[in-house]
Amino acid sequence: MPVVSVTATCSHLLGGPLKQRGTIAFIDLSQPLESQGPFAVIVHKLSDVIVKAEYDSQSQQLLDNFQGYVSTHPHTVLLDPLPAMSQLLDRFASYRIMSQLQNSLRDWRISSPPYLEISTSDLSVIQQDVESKGLSFPLICKTRVAHGSCSHDMSLIFSMAGLSEARPPCVLQSFVNHGAVLHKVFVVGEDHFTVERPSLKNFPPGPYERKTIFFNSHEVSKPESCSHLTALDEKVSSLPPPSGEAMVALVRELRAELGMALFGVDVIVSIDTHTLTIIDINIFPGYEGVPQFFSSLLSHIESVLDNQELEEPQATYWLSPGPPQKSKTQSNLCCRG
Repeated sequence: MPVVSVTATCSHLLGGPLKQRGTIAFIDLSQPLESQGPFAVIVHKLSDVIVKAEYDSQSQQLLDNFQGYVSTHPHTVLLDPLPAMSQLLDRFASYRIMSQLQNSLRDWRISSPPYLEISTSDLSVIQQDVESKGLSFPLICKTRVAHGSCSHDMSLIFSMAGLSEARPPCVLQSFVNHGAVLHKVFVVGEDHFTVERPSLKNFPPGPYERKTIFFNSHEVSKPESCSHLTALDEKVSSLPPPSGEAMVALVRELRAELGMALFGVDVIVSIDTHTLTIIDINIFPGYEGVPQFFSSLLSHIESVLDNQELEEPQATYWLSPGPPQKSKTQSNLCCRG
């Protein structure tokens, strides 16, 4: 059974009961998994592999090998299941989930903005669909693929004419003024943590002539971000923080709907209605600003093992994703998504 040492930064977190129950190891996807196991729990972030498999035969082969192993080892717990993760890589799918959850979360005054899936470049069709769906300007435009550097490239569109700058396939979503405050909710099993981040400032509602604003969401909403797009033009009264009970309800519904333990959700509070508004769901986020991430992750793995009848006395765990210097097919324990 292979054993690969963890990084010095994280090794102190892997002692105690968890280490006594098995071996912390890394998986090399380029090698047969059968000889590297058995695995009790696999924690992974195969986003790159899943996305590249659409056009790269080597990535597809790695994915096929991994799926083949998982299908023949049903007692191995996967954090998280590949189909569940795949749906969050497609904003068309994740936005449908956000929209459907509104009914069950209505009592908590949780909603998601109207949105439109765009698959055509025909401007007249896009304009007609925007009108028929009741979307309101400004509109925020996001790529369909919700992973990779390009997924953070977004735009704010202010008029029907500006829709010519939408680049399908993409999602159009009505922009909700929220006082330039974003609440990032990081989920780890039964635990969740909310971190406040800077966000886009308020814009006048309704269509008007203004050039489309192109921006990268990482440059706007990182903890250290400082952008003219986040600076409020006027004094705005502080919005109430999200209700703790509402956040618990939101996370509970999402966990049940997604079938996942490791994900993030971006929420804002409308300055007009004070409604908690879901604007995005993220696959295995970076957990920046969450010092409790590793302890919560290990606690969740412990709870999984407590409920899992292991066939082997020893258990191996793959903890990922890995740092940039490691091989693309080998993973390490790291708190960055």
